[in-house]
Amino acid sequence: MNNLTLPGLSVAGRLVSAPARNEYVQVQRPLRRVLAFLGHSIDAVCNDPIVKNEVRGYYKLHLMVQRSMEITELERWWNGESI
Repeated sequence: MNNLTLPGLSVAGRLVSAPARNEYVQVQRPLRRVLAFLGHSIDAVCNDPIVKNEVRGYYKLHLMVQRSMEITELERWWNGESI
């Protein structure tokens, strides 16, 4: 059993391993960004229809801007332009 030469079973393969990579993921919450921008709380959105419509409008604007940015980025990538 000293001579384990099968792929993946060698002792040297176990001793040399790649360092662990940490990936940090930041979750984007666009509704919270819109609420912070407008200075409203979620309670105000639930209780006041005027605030609800205002937040809805800014949220839709945020989505439209985000989509247009993604389209522009894809077009640049497709055309081979550098950013």
